[in-house]
Amino acid sequence: MVERAIEVFSDVWCPFAYVGIRRVLAERDRAGAGTVLSFRAWPLELVNGAPLPADLVVEEAHTLRAQVAPHLFAGIGVDHFPSSTVGALGLSAWAADTDPVIGEQVAVELRSALFERGEDIGDRSVLGRIATAYGLSLPDPSWVLERVTADLEEGRGRGVRGSPHFFVRSQGYFCPTLRLSHEDGLLHADVDVDGFAAFLSRAL
Repeated sequence: MVERAIEVFSDVWCPFAYVGIRRVLAERDRAGAGTVLSFRAWPLELVNGAPLPADLVVEEAHTLRAQVAPHLFAGIGVDHFPSSTVGALGLSAWAADTDPVIGEQVAVELRSALFERGEDIGDRSVLGRIATAYGLSLPDPSWVLERVTADLEEGRGRGVRGSPHFFVRSQGYFCPTLRLSHEDGLLHADVDVDGFAAFLSRAL
């Protein structure tokens, strides 16, 4: 039974969000909490005015795998990297509207498809297969763009800083699982032990 929801504004191809989401879900399941993650769209290609470069995302994912998440990012690569995640974000929202638990499952499956299996989640045939596996149809593209844009505008109004930005009731937490820095132009990631503990104490 779902007791309450944690909202997370994020993009499917954001590797930092993927680490955070997987850590939150692991702690939720360990605690046996009846909490569902409610995924909201934060489409970085609309925020930034351009899609994320495949080589940059792959480099960030490999850095995270080496430094903080050795069990993640087994299949990420530049081959079959999506040119857009708007369709995937729309499917995620469509699933959540059907059922919050299915919405969480589909959101995680989309990220697993990209980061663990190296699938192009911008391809409607890939999205269609995932939708069918959860008893869903694909939403109309016009609905998708309207819904994703609406989430973006709501996120801006609520002060979303980037992907991922979690909300527990009215309290926002930007990327509470990681401390990120750049040294000599290279990404460095650490687990934010204190920040994550503070987040979990309120979320779970």
